[in-house]
Amino acid sequence: FSAMTLLSRVAGYVRDALQAHLFGTSAAVSAFVIAYRIPNYLRRIFAEGSFSSAFVPVLSELQGKGDERALQDFVDHVAGALLAAVVLVTGLGVLLAPWIARLFLLFAGEHNEGLVPLTAEMLRITFPYLTFISMTALAGAVLNTFRHFGLPALTPVLHNLAVIAAMVLLARWFEVPEKALAWGVVAAGAMQLAVLWPAMARLGVRPRLRFGMRHPGVRRVARLMLPTIFSSSVAQVNLLVGTVFASLLVAEAQSWLYYSDRLTELPLGLFGVAVGTVILPQLSRHHADADTGGYSKALDWGLRIVLLVGLPAALGLALLAEPLTATLFLHGEFSPRDTAMVGYALVAMSAGIPTFMLSKVLLPAFYARQDTRTPMRAAVRTVIANVALTVAIVTPLWWWRVPYAHAGIAAATAIAGVLNAWLLWRALRREGVYVAQPGWGRWMLRILAALAVMTLAVLAVRHQVGAWAALDWKARVAWLLAAVGAGAGAYGATLVALGLRPRHLRH
Repeated sequence: FSAMTLLSRVAGYVRDALQAHLFGTSAAVSAFVIAYRIPNYLRRIFAEGSFSSAFVPVLSELQGKGDERALQDFVDHVAGALLAAVVLVTGLGVLLAPWIARLFLLFAGEHNEGLVPLTAEMLRITFPYLTFISMTALAGAVLNTFRHFGLPALTPVLHNLAVIAAMVLLARWFEVPEKALAWGVVAAGAMQLAVLWPAMARLGVRPRLRFGMRHPGVRRVARLMLPTIFSSSVAQVNLLVGTVFASLLVAEAQSWLYYSDRLTELPLGLFGVAVGTVILPQLSRHHADADTGGYSKALDWGLRIVLLVGLPAALGLALLAEPLTATLFLHGEFSPRDTAMVGYALVAMSAGIPTFMLSKVLLPAFYARQDTRTPMRAAVRTVIANVALTVAIVTPLWWWRVPYAHAGIAAATAIAGVLNAWLLWRALRREGVYVAQPGWGRWMLRILAALAVMTLAVLAVRHQVGAWAALDWKARVAWLLAAVGAGAGAYGATLVALGLRPRHLRH
């Protein structure tokens, strides 16, 4: 899963780099960011977030019973119900696009008032993506339940390739070239569905759309799914909150936050989502078999792995925020000012990466037991805290016209992520569902010592460079590789020196 996701992230970087080169952080890019973020949030509900979290445990249970007819009937009815729901939401989104755009640009002043009609126009283009990607997610959930993880993880590559093709082939034909991005998103959804849907047939599962909403399986999934709407997408909800508050600021703020978010998505997708996706069917089976010991050990393994990777990823992004942004995006329409502003947001957001990753593992621990109410309560408290933090941090920065006020939005999101992970972990401990395995103290001491050595190695390389933006492109790449290599080498070598071995990474 991680290997396929890495290919997707590489393609995603090419997409973002081309977007930065062609369009920079223009107001039209900010309009696209909003128009993409809204159906993308709904995707978390109807696709791999809430839907998959409710669908996979029920499907795993039926698979364990070995009743192929019941499993097929369940998939048929859920597919029909999901399609009906997303088509309805898509239609409403297209009709209500002007009002939705106004809602998310609530504080738009004269400096970015023109964003509203352009955002509404792009929303009408991007909303059908929701239908395609939701049905794609159903196919991916079926494949994951049957322990086929590679193809669902690979299809996001098609998403990035479709957007790249749209920028190269279509942008020149639009009066506002950035509209090509919106059309690329729709094409991406259609391409992913075309690849994954037939793959189910090779497993002997060929969904026939049945629209019986009263089917017991459909009602059970819906009952489990409703409370997860917040809990499965806390980070996305917080991004939407940030989107509203960013309309207070300059138009480019939306784009600066977008690029910083894209960079934090690399470790999250590569490891956090990967571990969470792979561990959910396993936890579901342990729960169905009443194997509490195996359940707790699997969860403990997931937590250790994401901390082993998430802590150095967060620290590395913070230490190399501006060099990374300059190396990846500083060319064409993307300016040195954009580089600095994205760097500020990335430093603030990186503090939340380890806890974002922990939440990706902690949430399946609840969903595998078909407990969706506890994560919902934690999510509601997290979103309320995020709104309060955003107001408290951003308002004074906006009032005093601080140029990097948008970083306050990223900081509030990161702090809220810490709160969410802590609430989930505390709930599992209180319920006695999770019992920490021996060796946590030694595990964390190894990681902290390795982080200290890694910091010294990265700073030693960075101090050799000075102003990163002043370097030419080849020099930036060479020095960035040197800094990353020094940090990763120091981290890994310290762990090995302190006794960490490959057997410790196995569950």
